[in-house]
Amino acid sequence: MLDEPSAANREETAAKVAAAYSAEALSEDERHIAEDIIRVMTKDTEVMVRAALAENLKTYSGLSHDIAVKLAGDVDSVALPVIQFSEVLTDDDLLEIVRKEGTAKQTAVAGRPHVSEQVSDALVETGKEDVVVALVGNDGASISDKSFTKVLDTFGENERVNAGMVGRTKLPMAIAERLVNLVSEKLRDELVAQHELPNDVATDLILQSRERATLGLLSPNDAIMDVHALIAQLHKNDRLTPSIILRAICMGDIEFFEISVAVLSRLPLGAARSLIHDEGALGLPAILDRARLPEEMQPMFKAAIDVAKETEYDGGDNDRDRFQRKMLERVLTYMEDPGEELGEENAEYLLDRLCGFNVAGKSQETRAET
Repeated sequence: MLDEPSAANREETAAKVAAAYSAEALSEDERHIAEDIIRVMTKDTEVMVRAALAENLKTYSGLSHDIAVKLAGDVDSVALPVIQFSEVLTDDDLLEIVRKEGTAKQTAVAGRPHVSEQVSDALVETGKEDVVVALVGNDGASISDKSFTKVLDTFGENERVNAGMVGRTKLPMAIAERLVNLVSEKLRDELVAQHELPNDVATDLILQSRERATLGLLSPNDAIMDVHALIAQLHKNDRLTPSIILRAICMGDIEFFEISVAVLSRLPLGAARSLIHDEGALGLPAILDRARLPEEMQPMFKAAIDVAKETEYDGGDNDRDRFQRKMLERVLTYMEDPGEELGEENAEYLLDRLCGFNVAGKSQETRAET
């Protein structure tokens, strides 16, 4: 460097020293010397020299904390690799960056392999679209329900944010339901605009799609508290409709039906279950009336409960399919002659027919024709 102190030579030297240091091939004394050289080079006037250090040290877990902080505080071309990848930076360091730095550095924090809830909360508070898109699209970011809610409140109509959330491996159930609803509302507007559908027809179509997607969020392994939270949210937003309850029980989800009836009737779950499964003739009609479920649908609910009592679950893969077919065959007798035995390929079609049945006894097809 003394013989040739050009910027290019200093850049090459910086890369070599950093590579040797991060390879841990040096003795203890040599490491101290290398660190001193690196510290001097973090003050080099040439950005390319400092960038060479950052690129070669960004993933080194043994990097001295003061060097990592120095590089992270540099200009973007130097700082971004360290901010995004260095494990040496603490949550306190990252929170300082989020509070004081610009969008590029905040976005780099959002894209780290692991982001804590505390840091995610701070990133959401920035209110910046690019930062939030990077965060929600990062499966390595832990995001609290509170922050997810704030994201939807702020960016609910933003396609980039919604796409990032949809792509996550796991979303809280209540958040996923809100997202389904937001996407469905947008789809309704597109249907009306592009296909000149009447608003009520488009709404009916979207309602079926949304309810199917909402129930698709559930799995047999979900905790009852998660299911209860989802149902409470549906009820709060006037989306706990008779049709989604009927669709749920059609799909074999007795727990969703029980909790929904308990919520609508304002009874504890245990008391609601006792009435629903009462061996007498009065319990089920009484609680369905209390829940204000349409009288025309009550025979269908009763048929479904009867099928649930008759159907033995063996833990096999086809439990839900078998229940669904058997239940649909029974319930459809209250609407029309189902004809020959229900096949798997017809289950979804008939389920849509069933859940299109409104409280006045008309199908959505009839209403659309009218």
